[in-house]
Amino acid sequence: MPIFKRGKKYWVDISAPDGERIRRSTGTEERSKAQEYHDKLKHELWQVSRLGKTPDRTFGDIVVLALREAEEQSCFANKQIYARYWLSVFGSRLITKISGEEIADNLPTFSTAKRRPLSNATRNRYRAFIMRAFSLAVKSGWLANTPHISTQREPKVRVRWIEKDQARALISSLETEWMKRVVSFALLTGARKGEILSMKWESVNLSRRIAVVTADNAKSGKARPLPLNDEAVKAITSCHRESDYVFSLNGEQAKQIARGEFSRALKRVGITDFRFHDLRHTWASWHVQDGTPLLALKEMGGWEKLEMVNKYAHLSTEHLSKFSGIVTFLTQDTESEGIAPALSVVNA
Repeated sequence: MPIFKRGKKYWVDISAPDGERIRRSTGTEERSKAQEYHDKLKHELWQVSRLGKTPDRTFGDIVVLALREAEEQSCFANKQIYARYWLSVFGSRLITKISGEEIADNLPTFSTAKRRPLSNATRNRYRAFIMRAFSLAVKSGWLANTPHISTQREPKVRVRWIEKDQARALISSLETEWMKRVVSFALLTGARKGEILSMKWESVNLSRRIAVVTADNAKSGKARPLPLNDEAVKAITSCHRESDYVFSLNGEQAKQIARGEFSRALKRVGITDFRFHDLRHTWASWHVQDGTPLLALKEMGGWEKLEMVNKYAHLSTEHLSKFSGIVTFLTQDTESEGIAPALSVVNA
C-alpha cells in the first residue's frame, strides 16, 4: 500500500526505479497532503533515475551520516542528544531549504534537564554537530556548500597546572594507595580520567613499556599508545591483578575517583582552583617546559587538532632563548673610556 497511516501520521511506501524501497513519514495527518508528498517523491525519483538529477535529501538523512561517523567515539551519547534536538527543529525538511541563519536562530539557549541557560561552549557543540552533518552531505555530493554559522564567543582557555614539588606533596597527602596510583599515573601519562579507569590489563605491555588507550575508551574515538616511563611502570605494577581493569577498586571497575579525598588533599597542601583534569594540563605543561615539540605532544595526548595543544605553547621559551642576548645596552664595554656602567650606583 503506497500510503498508509502509522499512529497519527501518514507514511509512504514507494519502490524507486532502481528497485530501492523507500518508506518514510510524510509528516502530516492529512490524507490529501500525504498524497501530494507521495506524488512529488515519485516524480523526484524518476528525475534522479532518468535525468541524472541530484536527489533531494532530508535533514534526517544527514543526521544519520553524522551519527554513523560518531558511533565509535566516547562522546556518542552526547551527539545523540544533539541529533534529537536538531531533529525536533528541522524534522524531515530538505537540506537545500535550511539556511545558516535559520540554524543560528535555533541554537539552543536553555537546558530543560539542568534548568539553567546553556554556556556558549555547549551551544558551540550543538553547532559543531549540525555543521559536521552538512559537511558530510557536501562530501556525499548531496549539497553544493555548507551553510555558514558563526561560533559563539567562549571564555579564554583555562590552563591550570602545578609545579613538581606541589605534585609530590599532593600525592603524599592522599589517604589511599589507590588514589595515589591513579593520580600518579595521570601526571605521568596525561591520560584522561575515563581512560585510566577503563584501562584493562590486556591493553598493557610492560615488556615494551606501553599501554594502549583503546578506540572505545578514547575521547576522539581513535586508539593511541601511552609510553610508560619507569615511574609509570611502577604505578601499574603496584596495582592488584584482581580484576580485568588495571586500576580496579575492590575487584570492580571504578566509575569515579574519590572526589572527597582528592579535595581534602588539595586543601592540605594549599592548592586551590584545581580539578582532576588539571593533572592532564600539568603533564602537558611539564612536557612543553622541558622541550617536547607541540606536534609530538599532540600525538601523545590524543588531541585531534594542533590548536588544542597551542594553549601550552606560551610555556616554552627554549626556541626563543638563543635570541634573547641579541639586544643589550645597559652593560656595554665602556670601562676603556673611563665611563661607569649604566646601572652602577654613584654614592654622593
